[in-house]
Amino acid sequence: MNRWFYTQLWRIAPPLIRHYLKKRAVKSPAYLYHWGERFGEPFDRPVQRPIWVHAVSVGETRAAQPLVEALRRHFPDAPLLMTQMTPTGRAAAKELFPDAQCRYLPYDKPEWVAQFLKEHRPLFGVLMETEIWPNLMHACADAHVPLFLANARLSEKSQRGYLKIRNLFEPALQTLSGCFAQTAEDAERLHLIGASNVHVCGNTKYDISPPERMRALAAAFRERIGTRPVAVCASTRFYKEQDEAALLLEAWKKYTGDALLVVVPRHPERFQTTFETAQALGYTVQKRSDNLPVSRQTQVWVGDSMGELFAYYLSSDVAFVGGSLVDSGCQNIIEPIACGIPTVFGFSTYNFAAACRSALEAQAAVQVQNADEWRTFVSACLENPNERSHFAQQAARFVAGHQGASRRMADEIAASVRHLTRKEA
Repeated sequence: MNRWFYTQLWRIAPPLIRHYLKKRAVKSPAYLYHWGERFGEPFDRPVQRPIWVHAVSVGETRAAQPLVEALRRHFPDAPLLMTQMTPTGRAAAKELFPDAQCRYLPYDKPEWVAQFLKEHRPLFGVLMETEIWPNLMHACADAHVPLFLANARLSEKSQRGYLKIRNLFEPALQTLSGCFAQTAEDAERLHLIGASNVHVCGNTKYDISPPERMRALAAAFRERIGTRPVAVCASTRFYKEQDEAALLLEAWKKYTGDALLVVVPRHPERFQTTFETAQALGYTVQKRSDNLPVSRQTQVWVGDSMGELFAYYLSSDVAFVGGSLVDSGCQNIIEPIACGIPTVFGFSTYNFAAACRSALEAQAAVQVQNADEWRTFVSACLENPNERSHFAQQAARFVAGHQGASRRMADEIAASVRHLTRKEA
């Protein structure tokens, strides 16, 4: 596929995308809001000459936080523009960056991205992780807007897909002013699909620490729960017709202790389904949203809230990270490890392969192959405070040894932007 053909596809894609968004809105009505931002309508009072950071959804938005803080030390007078592609990402950005202008990034139709750049005239742009939009990248180059790919990662599976149409992506990647990879393996894969000027800087997610308000919320959760031990299953996924929450709930039926199982689905459209699944399996269930004390008889507490994962982790004794017992590549294992609690993940880890491998080597986490192994480990861990203390010590060493990526990326970006500015002057 070349860029001309790719652009022609964008001429016919909008009706199909609108249909897709309407289908998503059946379960998540927020997909119906702010459509104009996605489809090239003029934006009301666009912020001018901002630091622009694009973070597609929740995980990327959280990963951007320490990088944004570091960039603002270099550019203290510049406003902040945060763009997203999902409603949950937009909500996370509004919460984490209250002084930023938040909006959806337009889809990759040339006229729309050109208008976006003309409206905001960014000082520079940062695309978090692996967001490759060819027309946007070429438009930034044409408009002399330095653009960087930060915290970049690329799995072997994704690399194979990009290589099939390398003649589309390689020219786009060549326009970047810098590409900052999480690992040497990511850097090599990015280079093979066409990226140049690639630097290995590490992962910004190691620089995230639990906010004080999450510690306060965790204390409130603990007050609601009482003195019982707590096992949390966070960011459970429904993937290719497999319900990870259902797998865990089914395995937990063999647990004989008095611990509270907390299940936090990754997506809000799964909140009610998970609640009903637990009820159908015979559990006594409550929701976080009922704002009531958790009864001693309650066996499962459904975390039906967004943006509170740190609080769930901090209020627990052992954590499972979802997306790993279905083959969706695992969610962020670094957050529970940073909270100093025993962390478990499953067989599917391609999205966090390096972090998972390093955590296992550092004895800061445990890998299981199925839900029964998870239940066995959790049961033993809940009964052994010495084991939990060991994990806390190993976790602290592990996280401390991987911090600093945000500062390294910000320093590189600032140096590059200033060099390009002087060159143009």
